[in-house]
Amino acid sequence: MRGPGLLLGLVCICAVSSLAQGSPRGEGPDTRSRSRLSVRSPSRNEPPLPASQCVVYGMTMFEGAMWSPEPCTVCQCQRAMVKCRPTLCDPAPAVGEVQVVKETTEHKIRHQGGGGGGGGGGARRSSSKISTSRGQDVRRKEQTRPTAAPVKPAPAVKRKPEPAVRTPAQRVKPPAPPAVPPAPRTRTPHSNSSDEEDYDDDDDDEGTEDDDVVGPPPPRVKIDPQAQSPVVRTPGPRPPPRGPGAVQPGRLAPEPSVRGRPVVVFPQRPTFMESLPSGCLLSETLVACGSTGMTRMPVISDLGVKTLYLADNKISKIPVRALAGLPNLEWLDLSKNKLDDASFSPLLFQNLTRLRRLILDGNNLTKLPAFLPPSLVELKINDNKLSGLTPSSFKGLSKLLTLELEDNHFHDGNVSPLTFRPLRKLVYLRLDDNRFRGVPSGLPTSLQELHLSDNKIEVVQAGILNKTVHLRVLDLSHNRIREDRIAPRAWMHLLKLESLDLSHNKLVHVPSFLPMGLRQLILHHNQIEMIPGYVFGHLNPGLDSLQLSNNRLQDHGMDQVSFLGLTSSLAELLLDHNQLHSVPRGLLQLKNLQHLSLNHNLISYIPMNALCDTGARDDSPLLTVHLENNLIDRRHIPPTAFSCIRNYHSVLLRPQRYEDLD
Repeated sequence: MRGPGLLLGLVCICAVSSLAQGSPRGEGPDTRSRSRLSVRSPSRNEPPLPASQCVVYGMTMFEGAMWSPEPCTVCQCQRAMVKCRPTLCDPAPAVGEVQVVKETTEHKIRHQGGGGGGGGGGARRSSSKISTSRGQDVRRKEQTRPTAAPVKPAPAVKRKPEPAVRTPAQRVKPPAPPAVPPAPRTRTPHSNSSDEEDYDDDDDDEGTEDDDVVGPPPPRVKIDPQAQSPVVRTPGPRPPPRGPGAVQPGRLAPEPSVRGRPVVVFPQRPTFMESLPSGCLLSETLVACGSTGMTRMPVISDLGVKTLYLADNKISKIPVRALAGLPNLEWLDLSKNKLDDASFSPLLFQNLTRLRRLILDGNNLTKLPAFLPPSLVELKINDNKLSGLTPSSFKGLSKLLTLELEDNHFHDGNVSPLTFRPLRKLVYLRLDDNRFRGVPSGLPTSLQELHLSDNKIEVVQAGILNKTVHLRVLDLSHNRIREDRIAPRAWMHLLKLESLDLSHNKLVHVPSFLPMGLRQLILHHNQIEMIPGYVFGHLNPGLDSLQLSNNRLQDHGMDQVSFLGLTSSLAELLLDHNQLHSVPRGLLQLKNLQHLSLNHNLISYIPMNALCDTGARDDSPLLTVHLENNLIDRRHIPPTAFSCIRNYHSVLLRPQRYEDLD
């Protein structure tokens, strides 16, 4: 019995000693694996290691540290001993292949093929870097499993760092349904020109095809040289851009153009337009279809159109909703068409809150359209058949500045004195070519320019213009006015009147009691035979222009006092087509006279002191003197007759009536 017991004791001693040295026997296949791992003991010259550390390939491993010396093998330092075990994993990827680990909703990085079962569902383990805290959790789980014998790890294969791989950015959301992969990004279009260039802000990557991808930069994949799976780092949300060029939320981002300049993309507005005939001109703010032969007004809906020009057509019908889609329209021209009273619906202008100019010339209207836009500043209804104006005709048009009603059927009996009362800002009124026999009453106080030519006016009543104190221009030409039918006090309150046109009337004398501030008096084509003395004496500062052409003036109709009051102001005197036999007397008194016209008279002789004062030292201000078509013999003109005129070419003497035009 002593022999077998002694033998059993020796076996136990050997087993204990082998366990102490970390080299158990009889392990079969694991013997080869353990033999590859060399754990170097500290040399004599090195200080001894603590009992809880291991030295592997010259590196000190702390208690609980884990590493993977080769694929599908995990080693751990436990109680100063290296223990390795195989682990389940997918086949190693080929050289150059990169496995992308996507971040899940739990914000954990996992290996797609690796992992092992164990303990309540078996958490998957990555073969990449593992933190110390996670290593401690793994160690506690490993203690419940049979410990594998330590093996000699194979030398780690050093891999060259792979280039960074871009993957589409994936927005991380709070725990929710699985994230939907982002839509593919498109490349910014380049020009087809031969000089293609890259105008993005990033440096080009020769090996990356999506270098010009529009949007946030994709995440970078960083590969650990000692890890089997790369670690994906997704960049966090960028702060909102700031600065003058930043695109704010809700705004359209400018698209890069071929040359790198931003191209503004205008938002498309809803538009609708019926088919238009050929010859129309279209732009962002203009629709012009003049002289195209259309017979019906098209229905247009466009918020950008500000001008609609449809003149010189054959339009006779306007749909009720034709203008409803043009709320920003400012100018509407429907002149020279075939519109009548039935063409205008009461709701036609309802939506035109910004319309400023409405032109309806050359149509067949007998009354003003109802409910005109209050925003109007200019209204033209010339050359129609309007036959009356009532107190409500211009109701609501308080902003109107210009009103033209020329060539209609107005007369004293069908225009109410209260017609113009709503027009508190009216400054321009044209009533030419009607049938008035007198100046209409009730004119706006704000009026500055009044045109009443081509009427049948015979008389200018006293007080009819008393309220138009701001009047500057008054045109009464082509009427039947005589000087004795003008009331002496008719112009008394027109202190700002500067231009008075009484041409083409029946005047025999220059009218008296002219407005004090008058600067231009137009009296051509009358029957004037005389300029009374002192008729201009009360004017201050005096006339600039006096037009007396085409009258019946003779030499005895003017004397030295006829131009009194104009000596320092008159610059233009027109006496063409009269019956003068000599240069009028008193012209030397006009010190500012620059233009003198005496064409088509009967002048045969020019006295020495008629135009130039031989005793004066200064030159005359005369610039032009017209004496054509008279009876002047140039050989009999005194040498000093034009000596005061600066340029002899300014004196025009040819042709004369007796001369051959050749």
